[in-house]
Amino acid sequence: MSGSLYIKILRLGLPILIGQLGSIVVGFADTAMVGRYSTQALASASFVNSMFNTAIFTSLGFAYGLTPLIGSLFSQQRYGRIGALMRSATAANLLFALLISVIMICLYLNIEHLGQPEELIPLIKPYFLIVLSGMIPLALFNTFAQWSYAINHTRMPMWIILGANALNILGNYLLIYGNWGCPELGLIGAGIATLTSRIVCAAVIIAIFLCSRKYREYRIGFTSARTSSSDISMVSNASWPVALQMSFESGSFTIAAMMSGWIGEIALASFQVIVILGSLGFCVYYSMAAAVAVLVSNAAGLSDRILMRRTAMSGYVILLAIATLSSLSFWLFGADIIHIFTNDPRVIAMSLTLIIPLIMYQYGDATQISFANSLRGTSNVMPMMWISFVSYIIVGIPATYLLGFTAGLGLYGILLSFSVSLFLAGALFLYFFMRTTRRQLR
Repeated sequence: MSGSLYIKILRLGLPILIGQLGSIVVGFADTAMVGRYSTQALASASFVNSMFNTAIFTSLGFAYGLTPLIGSLFSQQRYGRIGALMRSATAANLLFALLISVIMICLYLNIEHLGQPEELIPLIKPYFLIVLSGMIPLALFNTFAQWSYAINHTRMPMWIILGANALNILGNYLLIYGNWGCPELGLIGAGIATLTSRIVCAAVIIAIFLCSRKYREYRIGFTSARTSSSDISMVSNASWPVALQMSFESGSFTIAAMMSGWIGEIALASFQVIVILGSLGFCVYYSMAAAVAVLVSNAAGLSDRILMRRTAMSGYVILLAIATLSSLSFWLFGADIIHIFTNDPRVIAMSLTLIIPLIMYQYGDATQISFANSLRGTSNVMPMMWISFVSYIIVGIPATYLLGFTAGLGLYGILLSFSVSLFLAGALFLYFFMRTTRRQLR
């Protein structure tokens, strides 16, 4: 049984992983191209991307609420019902994206008061607006991607993501530096390329859903049903706790970026380099953990609680192995990777001092991602909200300030604080997953 579970997790998770690795390549390319354009552009991108990481992960978390709902229906072969649920889920996710966009506009109106270097504001503001424009298409893609993952069709979103990523990199090449007769737009060019790729992702996946014969039963359910307030309520109840969980987690990283900016431009640029390295591990862990959430939800639909536990533990073993490989790659090749992103010797020197705390938080990240997704698969998502609030806001943010400034460790202390909140969250997610399945086993 365990061996077959490993194979199922890897089979489902590998296409998600490939798509995420494609996104990581784009993140690497964005950071490298912008960093080589100028250190100011790199620092500005670091600030804006850190701000939007919270918004993007919150929106993604809202879409993640679909996984246990659709996964349970899929194991019961209720395909038309899935299509009907998707209609209401699309409306709910669009409304949520609009809400997030309004919040980000309020943040934009107060950018000058966030303590960032004054010389970066003229770069930050236009780039911020371009990234904001991508929130609606990103929400649409996330909604339909979660549907595809939950019905065990993980390859289709993978190919869409890879194609859009290639378009993004080409757009960067043309618009950042002004190649092939295009205007040299620097950081703004990188933003336009990213926005274009997000629009393409949403358009393609919706077109496939509406036109492919393979998804006819889902489409009939989608087109014949009405947007239901009860379905919107059900989706929202499953989605809000996950959205807030990811909001608190990514928000703590955003505040860490702001604190890095208090130290200075070089620290902020170095933070961006290390965070993009950390995203390599994060995206890989989440790929496999997303497969775990799908399989746990499938087992939940069959009321097989023992299988739910076995799936979660098998997934954790896989994530620990991946965390070890990630840590080794950072230790052995970290210096070479950092040189890809910047030629500034000050940024390189500071980034190299952060490899150890980067490695330390990989295992905490793998642990919390593994058991957060296991708990998500059970549909008992309410504990996720307050676990994240306690771990990342109540404990994590003070730890970041204390280690970074009170203890005088600077950027090293800021990175070190991530391990505190991540391991705490992982332990709490594990506790509630075990308690949920124990209660349901009785």
